[in-house]
Amino acid sequence: MSVSNVQHPIRARRVRFSYPLTMNRHYVDDDLIMSHAISMLSAVFPEGEEFFVKSVRHYSDDIADEALRSQVAGFIGQEITHGREHREINARLQDMGYPTWARERFTKRSLGLVYRAAPQRMSLAITAALEHYTATFAALLLSEPKARELITSAEVRKLLLWHAYEEVEHKAVAFDVYRHIGGSETLRIWAMRVTHLAFLGSLCAATTVSMLCDRAAYNPVRLARSVSALRGNPWFSRDLARELRTYHRRGFHPDENDTTHLLERWSAELFGDNGVLVPRVPRNRTEPGGHP
Repeated sequence: MSVSNVQHPIRARRVRFSYPLTMNRHYVDDDLIMSHAISMLSAVFPEGEEFFVKSVRHYSDDIADEALRSQVAGFIGQEITHGREHREINARLQDMGYPTWARERFTKRSLGLVYRAAPQRMSLAITAALEHYTATFAALLLSEPKARELITSAEVRKLLLWHAYEEVEHKAVAFDVYRHIGGSETLRIWAMRVTHLAFLGSLCAATTVSMLCDRAAYNPVRLARSVSALRGNPWFSRDLARELRTYHRRGFHPDENDTTHLLERWSAELFGDNGVLVPRVPRNRTEPGGHP
């Protein structure tokens, strides 16, 4: 059994964000589709992170390896913090007209049904699959300047960069727990195939519903421009799809997609003395950029 990132301890960071009172309605490069898609993706995280925590925590007493137990503790702390911060930005997005709360409720019911009705090992396999999704998206955000430039809100960009860093940092924890408890390759790959259809299908459906609630989406010129922009969008690249498919290979481990260089680079940029984040960001901060 391989334990990932033994040389890179996983710990929860006490980071908080202060979202501006006024924000461009279409905060992702003034783009209709991407603004709604990112908002609907954010709406999944609070309940999704809770599902991840429950699925991994269920097996915590079965883990004899001390290094992996330590990583599980860090994983749980990080995911709880992610859920908290996304609940806050989701409330802001709801005020802006995005149906994030409805999306959160749907996610809670769906994942709750899976957790109650399916074997616990299945929930863990789905968690490992979704962690591969989030880690792949996160690595793209950290490595591709164009992907970062699309997020024109400075505070939202910092939120996503912090979340991305920690997703890359703990990308193999759920996977290693799944292996540790004897999860099969067949179930792992099958769970990813099901997750692939459910995740993309629900995200596309939620994005469509969200856009139907937006008057700007009925402007044919803006809509056509947004559709056309998808062709050069890094979030729809073949490289991203290829990276996601690596999970289907028997014997795959997340550490095969080496992201050590991203952690080394962004550790300084986010958390160093001159980084864009600090260990604790006060709630009363009013400016979206800079340090308190």
